[in-house]
Amino acid sequence: MRTLILGGARSGKSALAERLAGAHADVVYLATAQPLDGEMDARIAHHRVRRPAAWGCVEEPIALADALRAHAAPQRCVLVDCLTLWLSNLLGANDPSLFHRERAALLDAVPALPGTVLFVSNEVGLGVVPMGELSRRFVDEAGRLHQALGEVCERVAFVAAGLPLVLKGPAL
Repeated sequence: MRTLILGGARSGKSALAERLAGAHADVVYLATAQPLDGEMDARIAHHRVRRPAAWGCVEEPIALADALRAHAAPQRCVLVDCLTLWLSNLLGANDPSLFHRERAALLDAVPALPGTVLFVSNEVGLGVVPMGELSRRFVDEAGRLHQALGEVCERVAFVAAGLPLVLKGPAL
């Protein structure tokens, strides 16, 4: 089962994903964040403290499809947190073709992944259209990515105020 969990900042989406992952004996947390500043370093530390020590952790800011193929397994849960940080990493890279290659690789890999995969991502398309070109591209690409993943994931949930609303698939 592949599940896409969307929500705003501090909505409870990661906590929901961690709760769902906790039902599995074998969990790999696939982190996409890079500690590029003190604030992000603190966010990463917060997530590390919340995770059970028995969970594996793989840090992969770019080659997400390769990491998923390497770590997804029939009896394992892989929790990806988060897609929008991954998207930021790709859009900020010096190689403009990297985004298209990695996005295509991810969308190609997802339908065949074994086991349980939980994707966490920020829903950023609920506000006004951003003023800057890069910000507009980020919002557009995040929306397109969410739509494409929503098609191939068996379950999609939206989280607000810590409360999940299932948009597609079985109840939580």
